[in-house]
Amino acid sequence: MTGNTEWPLWEVFVRARRGLTHTHAGSLHAPDAELALRNARDLYTRRGEGISLWVVPSAAITASSPDEKDPFFEPAGDKPYRHPTFYEIPEGVQHL
Repeated sequence: MTGNTEWPLWEVFVRARRGLTHTHAGSLHAPDAELALRNARDLYTRRGEGISLWVVPSAAITASSPDEKDPFFEPAGDKPYRHPTFYEIPEGVQHL
């Protein structure tokens, strides 16, 4: 049997209740998706904290680097029209 260090790393996401989004709960090592899901259930929802689990291989996730925060997110800074600061909301409008 292989050791845990040889098993792939899985990221675990838990949804606490209907209508809420899945949030990252942590990581675990497992040999396959089925065992990762079962281990995630035992580890992250043992007190009934969730109704739904996602397990995703860490290798399948592509993420931006915190070190590149400024150059990566800078292009959004020159698009002020994306923020509703130039619009006046008429009185009586409750949800916009």
